[in-house]
Parts: sequence; C-alpha cells; structure tokens
Amino acid sequence: MAEEKGTELVDAMLLLLAENELMVKVAGIMSGEDLRGILKHPLAMISTDAFCLDKPLDEKASIHPRHYGTYPVVLGQYVREEGILTLEEAVRKMTSLPARRVGLLDRGVILAGAWADLVVFDPSTIANRSTIEAPAQFPAGIHYVLVNGKIAIAGDEYRDVRAGQVLRKGHP
Repeated sequence: MAEEKGTELVDAMLLLLAENELMVKVAGIMSGEDLRGILKHPLAMISTDAFCLDKPLDEKASIHPRHYGTYPVVLGQYVREEGILTLEEAVRKMTSLPARRVGLLDRGVILAGAWADLVVFDPSTIANRSTIEAPAQFPAGIHYVLVNGKIAIAGDEYRDVRAGQVLRKGHP
C-alpha cells in the first residue's frame, strides 16, 4: 500500500486507519512458536481484545473468532493437546492472575465473599468451533457460564441474564 500511495510505510498505515475510521483488523502478527513461548512465561496472562457482546450473534456476524474461541483454544489446544500449560496454570492465567493485576481481588477466585463468575467445562472435550467464515459459534465442552452467580449460558442455550456489571480497579 505504501508503494501504491507513494509514501512511507508509517504514513500509509496512518492513512489506512484514517480512511477506515480506525476499523482495521490485524491478523498474523505472531507466530505459533512465539505464542507458545509467551504462554509459558510465568508472568503471561491470557485474555482477548474482543469487545463485550450483549447477546449471541448471527453465525455470519462480522467479528473475529476470538470472541467465542480464545479460551477454548488455550484449554483445548495448548493445554490438552500440546501440554504447553497445565490446566491449573491456564485457568490461573485466565482468572486470578489478570484480576489481581488490575486490582480486582474478589474476582477470578473461588472463595467465600468472592463473586461467582464461573465456567463449568469438560477439559476432555472443550474446543473452539469458531472460524473466520462462521465466528459466532459456541465452543464445545462448556456446560454452564455463571455471571455473579446467575446462569447465563446452559449448554448451547443463551439466557438473557444481565447479572454483570462494569468493573473498575478497587470496586466495592
């Protein structure tokens, strides 16, 4: 694009961002080997930059598969199939480690007085089903999702339960 526009790479990138009102998807920026190395690091946390959805989407929705697939990929591929992490370490990197990092001490743990945000899954069957062509696919192997103790998903059934809340560092 820089060649085509007769400009420097950085200027072409800024032009692309402006022309698309900052709505640009980036993919393929990290190799699988790099990702595996990062996952193994003791300080690495697992998260996604997917935005919050207030309902399940049409199967052809214009989202990235990571909306539905980030955590199932880690648990199915990197834990069960490749053994990059133990199940316990992966769950910690997805829950209590990031919660502690941002100061949410009553999230990401199963303790008396903590919020009941839980995912009940089968480690032997959890798998991503999202693809670029059909990204809005519930993963396999997840039986329940609870948000603040309320069942939001049971099997493949989405329930219109709005038990979540905006969290801020040091929330009450």
